[in-house]
This record gives sequence, structure tokens and C-alpha cells, in this order.
Amino acid sequence: MEPDTPTLDEGILREILESTGDDIIFVRELIQTYLADTPALLEGMTAAVEADDAAALVRPAHTLKSSSATVGASRLSSVARELEMGGRTGALDPALHASLDAAQHEWQAAADALATWLDRASDE
Repeated sequence: MEPDTPTLDEGILREILESTGDDIIFVRELIQTYLADTPALLEGMTAAVEADDAAALVRPAHTLKSSSATVGASRLSSVARELEMGGRTGALDPALHASLDAAQHEWQAAADALATWLDRASDE
């Protein structure tokens, strides 16, 4: 992950907002769905790593990578990509435990940043 990768790329959220004709309700629902779905993906990734099941890691990591990129959670998307690629090797490297910890940390940072963005968007 690049050190200057933002936790939340608000430009992506602005693009979504602009592409939907400033439909803040749609963007809010998109973010709320992401916030609701992500814990299950993290649980699936954790279970896969704990079970040393590389194949089971790929799908939740891929989904998290894509959904995080969609809402601008750039750092979490990057960490999820590392986990996905690790799962695709077929054997879990011990370093993936650190990546899983990083994913948990980045998830909390992204969730906080998205909540702040939603609060600001509601005020506008």
C-alpha cells in the first residue's frame, strides 16, 4: 500500500454523487449497505485465515476490495487486495495475519471517515 493512499477518497463519493444527479439518498444507502455488509466479509476472511484455508479467503477479500474501492475506502481496498492475492497463491503466508490485522484497523478508520462524510453531506 502506498503511504499516501487516503483512508477515504472523497473524490470518489463526489463522482458518485454527481453521476446520480446529486442523489444523496442513493449515496447514503450505498454507504449504509457497505457499512452493514463489511463486518461479515471481515469475519469470513478471519475464519479463512484461522482455518488456513486459502481458497475460502479469496471471495470475501475480493468482495471487500471491490466494495471498498467503490465507496472510496482506498486503504482498506488495498489491504483487501493483498489478502486476495495471498489467498490466490493457494497457501497462506504467516504475514497474512498482519494484513488481516491491518484490514481490521483500516475498516474502523474507513467506517469512521464514511460516517463523518455522511454527517457533513446531511448538513449540506
